[in-house]
Amino acid sequence: MIYNNHLKMGFVEAIHRNKKVVSSLNSREFKRFISSLSDSAFQVGRIPPGFEHRADKLADLFYDTPELDWLICWTNNVADPFEQLNVGDRIRILK
Repeated sequence: MIYNNHLKMGFVEAIHRNKKVVSSLNSREFKRFISSLSDSAFQVGRIPPGFEHRADKLADLFYDTPELDWLICWTNNVADPFEQLNVGDRIRILK
């Protein structure tokens, strides 16, 4: 199975359960990008009704693409969007 990396942030190969896995996580490009986030400006928003528990819908609302759902989770320390990202919660939106 070939995974097409939609993030285009470099890749690393690892073995997990005797299978080769390709991921952007821990690639040089990804680490550089993540470290640059601390210098980024952001605004504070609130999660509107209908967008709760949906990082993909929030990313589409604020960034015009659902593919940045991981950025919503990353910048807001969301480990489980189905338990977090509730209506009215304050979230950071990178500019």
